[in-house]
Amino acid sequence: MLMIICANAFAQAPLNVMTFNIRYNNPGDSLNAWPYRKDNAASQVLFHQTNLLGVQEALHDQMEDLLQRLPAFKYFGVGRDDGKTAGEYSAIFYDTTRLLWIKGATFWLSQTPEVPGSKGWDADITRLVTWCLFKDRLTNKTFYAFNTHFDHRGQQARAESAKLLLQKVKEIAGSTPAFITGDFNARPSDEPIKIITDSNNPNRLTDSKAISETPHYGPQGTFTGFKEKELGNEPIDHIFIRNGVQVLQHATLSQTWQGRFSSDHFPVFARVVI
Repeated sequence: MLMIICANAFAQAPLNVMTFNIRYNNPGDSLNAWPYRKDNAASQVLFHQTNLLGVQEALHDQMEDLLQRLPAFKYFGVGRDDGKTAGEYSAIFYDTTRLLWIKGATFWLSQTPEVPGSKGWDADITRLVTWCLFKDRLTNKTFYAFNTHFDHRGQQARAESAKLLLQKVKEIAGSTPAFITGDFNARPSDEPIKIITDSNNPNRLTDSKAISETPHYGPQGTFTGFKEKELGNEPIDHIFIRNGVQVLQHATLSQTWQGRFSSDHFPVFARVVI
């Protein structure tokens, strides 16, 4: 009986998932620049015992800084400009003590998604999606993770990116459980999120916040611009799920250090069970 109970406990072991736009390393941010924030950003990941982390806006030096501060983690991802190390990453960090990386790849949010550095539609900047297949060492279950950062200006680009994302998640993950994290530069009331969560689309994704078994914790808005509080009462950073994922908790993390934040976005966090 004890062995059965233990097996059930492992099978239901929650995973902690986080999406975090860490703000690119811009010296012009003065006291909000990355050198003053990097320890705080890493501490949020560690304190919340994150297993799977999607980051946005990370330059290569920031990826290296996080690796140094997250000793159990590795990452998969490339710079958006050349498919190597140039430009911002939308990479996936994973806790190697819990997760086994199996495979992964990158596609660009454009009409030519396999072409590194390609820019689509009316996008102002090159955008991409990183995806990985993982095996949970504790439960032996497999799942996919996708991480992205939609364009901040191109309305058509955001809408078309949402359509391409749905298509690719279905094509790559199929019926396997999946997490889709990112800064979508879109609120739940905006067209891209409506496309992603459209109940009439069989390929739709589910907002983890909407089905959390405990009420959402923390601010509703996720962008601060380094102001004293969030700007607006709707999130632009989201964790979506697909194919049999149970959401236990959902939160926006707004810790401060002497009144300063770890980024101009709050991390968004979900505790889930596959």
